[in-house]
Amino acid sequence: MQKIKPKSVRFIKLGSKGRWEPDCIEGANPFIRLGFINPHHEECLKRNWAVLRAYWAQKKTKSKATGITNQIKDFYTLGQDTLWITFYRRRLYWCFAYPEVRLLADGTRSRCVVGKWKSKSIMDEELLIENLSGKLTKTKGFRGTICSVEEEEYLIRRINGEIAPEVLNAKQCLSSLEKSLEEMIRSLGWKDFELLCDLIFTRSGWQRVSAVGGTEKSIDLDLFLPVSGKKAFVQIKSQADTKTFKEYCDIFETLDQYHEMFFVVHSPRGDISTWKIPDKAQILTIEKISQLAVAAGLSNWIIQKTL
Repeated sequence: MQKIKPKSVRFIKLGSKGRWEPDCIEGANPFIRLGFINPHHEECLKRNWAVLRAYWAQKKTKSKATGITNQIKDFYTLGQDTLWITFYRRRLYWCFAYPEVRLLADGTRSRCVVGKWKSKSIMDEELLIENLSGKLTKTKGFRGTICSVEEEEYLIRRINGEIAPEVLNAKQCLSSLEKSLEEMIRSLGWKDFELLCDLIFTRSGWQRVSAVGGTEKSIDLDLFLPVSGKKAFVQIKSQADTKTFKEYCDIFETLDQYHEMFFVVHSPRGDISTWKIPDKAQILTIEKISQLAVAAGLSNWIIQKTL
């Protein structure tokens, strides 16, 4: 898909409390839709905005009449090169629309979407609200129907799947840190490695029920997650192959009080990508442990242990 280069950008609210969103976005013939019902469709097509403004001035204050007229004007006049966005089911949706404005039976207006509404970037990345800047997502709180978007440059960059230079630099630095920590983690003594695993889980919200190690052969960590009520056990191995992993998977199947199993292996033997992993089990290698350690704020702990 080619990068988008819109001439202008507008946010549109699809009905009061989003009541038109399913039809507009998920329908067989996607469209954008405007309320502000009035009898002057033909005058709007002729760009006679004075008539429309006078109509609304009889019903609203002068400033509100002007605001409504400007929103209707945008709907009628902005071309096919305008990028339209809205928020639906905690995703950003975007589209372009054909310029023809149609009067619907209920007095609302519509413009057909070119293709369909999209909720992914052109690089196929989900545009989830939680992964977007609050400066952009605050637009969904706009009390009117149509407004300009302050974060146009950021929005277009995200849709095009482009990464800001400062973000790219930060990602590269983070990747470099994780790689450096991998080597440090490999050099940890066994007790420190077990302690690191313990710290990662406890800092991630899990509560340790039993001590690290101990006499239980099949379990190194017995964990409980208070928010969900789930229980998990962790087995930490210095070396393991697919046979060893399967043995612990079989044990996990017999322990129905546990919802998850984490199998931590310092040095796997053989091609780990060929290991058959049950749905509720996870394998954590040094690479994953390094990533989790950074996320848990344990980088300095590892550095201090390996000075």
